[in-house]
Amino acid sequence: MLHIPIFPPIKKRQKLPESRNSCKYEVKFSEVAIFLVERKMGSSRRKFLTNLARSKGFRIEDVLSDAVTHVVAEDNSADELWQWLQNSSLGDLSKIEVLDISWFTECMGAGKPVQVEARHCLVKSCPVIDQYLEPSTVETVSQYACQRRTTMENHNQIFTDAFAILAENAEFNESEGPCLAFMRAASLLKSLPHAISSSKDLEGLPCLGDQTKAVIEDILEYGQCSKVQDVLCDDRYQTIKLFTSVFGVGLKTAEKWYRKGFHSLEEVQADNAIHFTKMQKAGFLYYDDISAAVCKAEAQAIGQIVEETVRLIAPDAIVTLTGGFRRGKECGHDVDFLITTPEMGKEVWLLNRLINRLQNQGILLYYDIVESTFDKTRLPCRKFEAMDHFQKCFAIIKLKKELAAGRVQKDWKAIRVDFVAPPVDNFAFALLGWTGSRQFERDLRRFARHERKMLLDNHALYDKTKKYLKKKTTNNYLALNDVCSDLSEWHYKG
Repeated sequence: MLHIPIFPPIKKRQKLPESRNSCKYEVKFSEVAIFLVERKMGSSRRKFLTNLARSKGFRIEDVLSDAVTHVVAEDNSADELWQWLQNSSLGDLSKIEVLDISWFTECMGAGKPVQVEARHCLVKSCPVIDQYLEPSTVETVSQYACQRRTTMENHNQIFTDAFAILAENAEFNESEGPCLAFMRAASLLKSLPHAISSSKDLEGLPCLGDQTKAVIEDILEYGQCSKVQDVLCDDRYQTIKLFTSVFGVGLKTAEKWYRKGFHSLEEVQADNAIHFTKMQKAGFLYYDDISAAVCKAEAQAIGQIVEETVRLIAPDAIVTLTGGFRRGKECGHDVDFLITTPEMGKEVWLLNRLINRLQNQGILLYYDIVESTFDKTRLPCRKFEAMDHFQKCFAIIKLKKELAAGRVQKDWKAIRVDFVAPPVDNFAFALLGWTGSRQFERDLRRFARHERKMLLDNHALYDKTKKYLKKKTTNNYLALNDVCSDLSEWHYKG
C-alpha cells in the first residue's frame, strides 16, 4: 500500500540572497532556536510570526536541523507531528521541545522566552514516542472529554453552574464560539478529582481561555461572578429560558414571542393570533409534569412498561435505556430508548406497532413519529449534529401515581419519552451517540477526526485511510455494543 507522508519531506533549502531592503535583527536569546511548522499555519502567517519573533530578538531557524531547540506548531495533532519528526533526519529528539503555538504567543507577549509548562507540550500517548519524552512533559488532563474520566461527583459545581448559565446565554444569542468555550471548560472541571481553590490549580489545564479563567478567578475572589449575575438578571435571558422550557418551542419561536412583548406563558396562551403546533399544545397542556425532573425510579418504571410492550410485538427485540440515566444520573428531563431487532429491516415497523399498543393501554398522551431519512451511502457528518436520521418518536406517556416520585395531584404523571429505531447494523453507533453527554459526543467526534483521521456520528464510523466500516452480523453487533457500553461506563463511572 502506497504511503503518502502527512508532512512534506524535509529538504534543505538553498539560501536565497538577501535583498537590499531586508532587515537584519539582533539575536538576544541565542540559546533558544525556534522552528515554526508551516503545515496548517500557512506560509504567510509563518512569515509574519518569523519577522515578529526576530524583531523581538528571538532566533528563528528556517530549516529543521539539530540546531533547533523548540519546534512550534499550530493546529497540528501530536500524533502527526511526532511521526513527522521521527521520519526526519534529526538525531536526539529528547533534546527538542515540541510545543503548541500558545508557548510562542506567550513568549511574544513577554518579550522573552517563557518557561515551558505541560500545557504547552504536544504529547503523543504511544510507547514508541514516550521514550523521547521527559516525564514532566506528559499532560495529565486531556483536551478531549472522551479521554477523561468523569464521575457523578462534581467537585467544582460552583464553577460549572456558572459556565452552564453563560453557555446557555451564548446559545440563546447564537454565539457558537463562546458557548462551546464555556461548555468545554465546564466539562473539564467536572472531570477533576479535586476542587479548584486558587488560580495556581489552573496551571497546565487545557480548554481554559481568558474568559473562562476570569470567571473562575471572579468566583474565587468574590464567591460569585458578576457576569453570571448580569445574565441571571437579564430580562431576555429569563424570558427565552422560560419559553424554551415548553415542549416543542425552539429558540426561534421563543425569540419571536419575546419580540412581541410576551414575558409569561399565560400571555402567550392568551394571544388568539398564535397558531400552536400539535407538539406545543401538548407542551402547554402537560407543562407542570414534563417541566419537572424525572427521577431514576420513574425512568426504570417507564422502561419496564416499554420493554414488556415491545416484547409482545417482537420477542427478540433489543430495548436499551440511553441518555443520562444510562450514564448513571439520578434525574433528567426525559427518558430515551433505542429499540431494534437482530434481523435487518424488521425494525421499520416497530415504532408504529409500539405506539398502537400504548394507545390501546390508554397511557399514551401524545406522540409524533418522524420517519427515517437515513441513507447508508452517505458518509458520517463532519460537524456535530444533535439529531440523527433514524426513525424516531417523541411521546408523552402516563405513569401511574403509585410509580411516580413526589406528590402527584392526579392519578398519573406525564413523562416525556423518546424512542429511536436504528437498523441493527448501526445500533452501536446510535447507542454511543444517544448515551451522551453533549460535550462528550462533540469531543469524541473531534478526536476521531483530528487524531484518528476518521469520521464518526450516530450512524457509522468512516476510516478515511481504509474503507467504510459496515457491521452486518449479530456477533459483530454484539461486539460493538460491548465496546460502546464499556466506553460510556469507563468515562462516566471511572
